[in-house]
Amino acid sequence: MKITKFLAAAAVGLTIASCSNPGQVKEKSSLNSEIDSLSYSIGLDMANKIKANFKEMDHDLFVQGFRNGIDSTNLLIESAEVNNIIRAYFQKQQEAKMKEFQEEQRKKAEAEFGEYKKENEKFLEENKKKPGVKTTASGLQYEVIKEGEGTQPTAEATVKVHYHGTLIDGTVFDSSVERKEPIEFALNRVIKGWTEGLQLMKPGAKYRFYVPQELAYGATPRPGGKIKPFAALIFDVELLEVK
Repeated sequence: MKITKFLAAAAVGLTIASCSNPGQVKEKSSLNSEIDSLSYSIGLDMANKIKANFKEMDHDLFVQGFRNGIDSTNLLIESAEVNNIIRAYFQKQQEAKMKEFQEEQRKKAEAEFGEYKKENEKFLEENKKKPGVKTTASGLQYEVIKEGEGTQPTAEATVKVHYHGTLIDGTVFDSSVERKEPIEFALNRVIKGWTEGLQLMKPGAKYRFYVPQELAYGATPRPGGKIKPFAALIFDVELLEVK
């Protein structure tokens, strides 16, 4: 992780400074050599990166932690825990930023595709009332065209399938059937609707899935494709093999 690397570099820089001036930190008013300029630049660069990535830092505890680490005494945290604590904090920061970005994208898409979203929701609401259509707790709708035999795949399984995908208006956006080439993939690496739906099937089965946008691509489908934000997707899927 980048933050861990530059914090490690910070420790190295401070260690050098500490060894050069044991027991004290001296401030200079001028830079008189290449090493002076380099040393100061490393410290300044480190401070700028910390300010950019960790505005909440307690400077006193930062210095205390450094000093305790140098003499290996009075440790408030075991050294073995340090990397995990740093990693966990910045992972949470990244996740929060990702959620904020996704919410911004959802609001933008809602403003532009709000009517399209309602149209797809209405389709699913009416579709689930049709004979033969079943709905799972997550909202996934499906029809059994043909049952198969054998063992159903788990979420970690790799499967081989043929599929034909359309939008609710019949527009084909992807089809291994048209390409005449089945596809293999791990079930935990596809949209939620497929991960859930294919676990209902046995080899040789053919189902039709009606996937609500929450279990498909939501507000952020791949740019430039036929799938619009909030699109419900319809798939005819034949499970050929479980690996």
